[in-house]
Amino acid sequence: KDINFDFDRSEIRDPDKPKLQAIADFMRKYTSARLMLEGHCDERGTVEYNLSLGERRATAAQRYLIGLGVSESRLGTISYGKEKPKVMGSNEESWFVNRRCEFKLQ
Repeated sequence: KDINFDFDRSEIRDPDKPKLQAIADFMRKYTSARLMLEGHCDERGTVEYNLSLGERRATAAQRYLIGLGVSESRLGTISYGKEKPKVMGSNEESWFVNRRCEFKLQ
């Protein structure tokens, strides 16, 4: 389950909070599970800026999960900036899909 972000923002959106709650519930049930949180951006902006923004997005999701009781030691973060788009396209719909945090079991 990905969560998405508004343009140039790293705040968790209300529609994504139930997804994060479900992830936290999973992590509490499976106590040996570890997650890598991958921050992504759309194609706009410089490489450097988007790497930083992607990191802020991954960190925001990490902090939210910690607030829901998931141990920080079980959560890693990485930013891919705009280097790994989920969909191709230069329109609002594509940009929104690409502004995301992905959660990968380790």
